[in-house]
Amino acid sequence: MATPATDAAKKPMDLLRFATAGSVDDGKSTLIGRLLYDSKSIFEDQIEAVERTSESRGDDYVDLSLLTDGLRSEREQGITIDVAYRYFATPTRKFIIADTPGHIQYTRNMVTGASTADLGLVLVDARNGLTEQSRRHAVLLSLLRVPHLVLCVNKMDLVGYDQEIFKKIHAEFTSFATKLNIPDLQIIPISALAGDNVVNRSENMDWYEGPSLMHHLEHVHVASDRDMIDVRFPVQYVVRPKSDEHHDYRGYAGRVAGGVLKKGDEVVVLPSGMTSKIAGIDLFDTEVDQAFPPMSVTVRLEDDVDVSRGDMIARVNNAPTPTQDIDAMVCWMTTAPLKPRQKLAIKHTTRTGRVLVKDIQYRLDINTLHRDQEAGELGLNEIGRVQLRVTVPLLADPYSKNRTTGSFILIDEATGVTVGAGMING
Repeated sequence: MATPATDAAKKPMDLLRFATAGSVDDGKSTLIGRLLYDSKSIFEDQIEAVERTSESRGDDYVDLSLLTDGLRSEREQGITIDVAYRYFATPTRKFIIADTPGHIQYTRNMVTGASTADLGLVLVDARNGLTEQSRRHAVLLSLLRVPHLVLCVNKMDLVGYDQEIFKKIHAEFTSFATKLNIPDLQIIPISALAGDNVVNRSENMDWYEGPSLMHHLEHVHVASDRDMIDVRFPVQYVVRPKSDEHHDYRGYAGRVAGGVLKKGDEVVVLPSGMTSKIAGIDLFDTEVDQAFPPMSVTVRLEDDVDVSRGDMIARVNNAPTPTQDIDAMVCWMTTAPLKPRQKLAIKHTTRTGRVLVKDIQYRLDINTLHRDQEAGELGLNEIGRVQLRVTVPLLADPYSKNRTTGSFILIDEATGVTVGAGMING
């Protein structure tokens, strides 16, 4: 007989993706190292190597930042220059950390790391309070519609665990956050070096009544952040097995981008507009009753309608309107600037096409939120509002409604390099 424990073991664990951002020396690498260390997510030989390195450098403590600053060149400079993905798990949840660099010249790296995050974690040094970089990180996370934000006020041990210092930073950031679109904000005083409020509650800050960082990460509710109403299923691949056994099988593989697909639902295939009903939904070798984001499944239809890669399956009375005119916020990612009349390739979900830059409406100063309407181009790491004309109709939603169908990348046709990332305005 199955016990509750074995039932729990069989249940797939929830996944939380979170992006970290902080200025140099705010202690981001130490914090991630502390999360890995205190959650027992690293091997003994890794711990021993870090202890040896710390001792050889004359440190009187174990430098946990060595667990994450993997590149020797970064370690020597004391900076993080690229997005590094770390994986760990607790009995409650699995985690993917996008460790993003904080410098303004790496804005594109932060956009990349945060674009798929459920939660953004911004670090500030309690001694310095909010800086221009802290505000810029919060603005970027807000712009990318990351639904949950945690501000970690680090190095509280270096200010004597002073409640008044924390309260001042708390008030200043809360006031700033009212200008941004941040649905859920948690502010936690921590010491990554000493471990206060990281995994375990701190005895040094008994005045703080909120959760530890790990407790918050384990329990923040993210399932409702995904759009479960508007069915969006971009077709990635048409499945037609060649074997005699499955000669009449025809399915459409892809990842559910929105809504809940159920057997028997009436659906429309876009852009053709042909309608049918869902005959079945397959997950690997098993048929399932329904599919929802972010499941990857194969959908079978009752009718033999023409469906190919780049098409989208949606509900008949709730489908995106195909459009060739796109109004978007674009983060530019290469040294040659983005200019009007430029021609590029575009990839939106599973659909590709070519695009003409019609106009740059303004460049956004992500430190002050000022809109420079005189800007005639976007340079490396700059963000601006851009009007585009696409050669093929895109089946898009506003980014505020669906982060998958509301985003795209721009590609240099000559080199195949991704040069821009866009978020479609409503």
